[in-house]
Amino acid sequence: MKLYHLFAVAASATLLFATVGCGPSHKAGGSDDPSMVSGGPDSLDTLNRVVDENGAKLTGSRFEDLYKKVEGLEFSPVYFGFDSYSLPATELSKVQAVADHLKQNSSHVLVIEGNTDERGSNEYNLSLGENRALSIRTELIMRGITEDRIQTRSFGEEKPAVQGTGEEVWRLNRRGEFAIYQK
Repeated sequence: MKLYHLFAVAASATLLFATVGCGPSHKAGGSDDPSMVSGGPDSLDTLNRVVDENGAKLTGSRFEDLYKKVEGLEFSPVYFGFDSYSLPATELSKVQAVADHLKQNSSHVLVIEGNTDERGSNEYNLSLGENRALSIRTELIMRGITEDRIQTRSFGEEKPAVQGTGEEVWRLNRRGEFAIYQK
């Protein structure tokens, strides 16, 4: 029985480290080993909680299903380094612009879309895109936006901004984008 308990603790610790990116191969916002990253098709919608008019949480509801997209309103994408979900300091003003807009428009909600370049497996890229969207979400919450107004999606490599290969194309595809919806 002690051996089983030891195995369960070791497996839990391994899963925890792999999920939060603190395993032995961790580097600033990424991993050298795609198997060390959680994710996959089920992680496309990383936050599916919405609050209705009465403040009740609606689990499993997507902003796209409940609200109308605000057309003609665009924010600059946030770009990330290779294999990283750490927000570069040079991109923080873009996050601030979105936070300012949401503070001034209380009926607006946000979907952050995480994207990657084509390199890496589908599972790895979905996870990396998810982590990119979540890092932007965390920054918005730190800037005063309530979590119930923000959802995240990961498209991995499936929604490139630019077609092709090469450093400039890959740089433009490593991004987080913003979609605003009206309650």
